[in-house]
Amino acid sequence: MQTRILGTTMPVLEVLLDPNESVFSESGELSWMTASIQMMTHTQAGGGGGFLGVIKRVAGGGSLFMTEYRAMQYQGTVSFATRVPGHIVPVQVGQGPEYMVHRHGFLCATPQVTISVGFQQSLGAGIFGGSGFLLQKIGGVGTAWIELSGELIQKDLAPGEILFVHPGHVGAFQSTVGFQITTVPGIKNMIFGGDGIFLARMVGPGTIWLQTLPISRLASQIYEYLPHPEAAQQATGAGLLGGIVGGIISGQ
Repeated sequence: MQTRILGTTMPVLEVLLDPNESVFSESGELSWMTASIQMMTHTQAGGGGGFLGVIKRVAGGGSLFMTEYRAMQYQGTVSFATRVPGHIVPVQVGQGPEYMVHRHGFLCATPQVTISVGFQQSLGAGIFGGSGFLLQKIGGVGTAWIELSGELIQKDLAPGEILFVHPGHVGAFQSTVGFQITTVPGIKNMIFGGDGIFLARMVGPGTIWLQTLPISRLASQIYEYLPHPEAAQQATGAGLLGGIVGGIISGQ
């Protein structure tokens, strides 16, 4: 197996597979592949684990179905592109700590890599899409590729070193890093600070990868430029009501 990451702003991972080699991803991640690659979609990809493994993967924010891409008689390539501007990062598991990754961060992996829930905390309705804060845990043995949005900042925390991070900027970190969701200190900071009311408290030792473009922030910025039918209907209704009232007044 050979891999290379192509591109800059919207990179793509290209995987060259020898006969009978394979990688898997969540369903819907494929960008393109050669004719010698066979697709097989099922629930057991990613280190197996049976029904319990499927439940753990779904609980961690993953999809129910996974797709395996296998080279058959000849070499073949399969490619996975990022969904938003950012970076693709390979991580090795099985010879060191496992990895915690934000819920949309898993791109693809070799067959013996596993995906499960790593952290889950409800933060109230409307926070992070109403589903709380989720982290996927990547374990097993092999190589996984994760995608992080925006620019990539890597920090190596010393034992006991603490870093407070806005939860949306948490891209990935080694499982040796302590992780806890806390509230912003001070009532005035929570109400008037404009930075939300939650922070992630991360304690070393271990490596963390921060992403500069949280998907939630990107979605919020795009939302401002989208048409809003409900607002248009309200404006139309107000205009009609104003016209009726104006007609009654002018008729007196």
